[in-house]
Amino acid sequence: MARRLDGLAGAYEGGDVSRAAIWSLAAEEWRQAGQPARALESLQRAVEDGGEVSVDPRAGIADTLFELDRPDEAREVIKTIHGEGDVAPATSLTIAETLVAYGDLRAAHEWATQGALASVAGSGEHTALLRARYRIRVDLGFPEDELDALLS
Repeated sequence: MARRLDGLAGAYEGGDVSRAAIWSLAAEEWRQAGQPARALESLQRAVEDGGEVSVDPRAGIADTLFELDRPDEAREVIKTIHGEGDVAPATSLTIAETLVAYGDLRAAHEWATQGALASVAGSGEHTALLRARYRIRVDLGFPEDELDALLS
């Protein structure tokens, strides 16, 4: 499936979905197939393409770099995304989940909080970010706050 998606993206003439979105889907398939290096290539193509995607492909690059045991590079990618500002809530959630998976709960809390504050109240992304943030806060031993109360 990943190989077909890569081929489709390479020959794609345009339509309802961007080429970058197809390469991002291919990258997920490569990762599920246990081939993170191939996933990284697809994600880099998505970034180069610059087309519209729901989650910044660089978030996937960071996650894949962690998976490839290249944490310094992964953190640099995350730092670059943060430095650019105006991060989509879905990207914030992806980065927060990545940071949780690789043990950086404090940074994950920051990403989840920023994403929750930037998302539309009541949306699925908002709820997902609030839930992720709450789980992170529990793991950190933080007391409940006003954002946590929104989950009630």
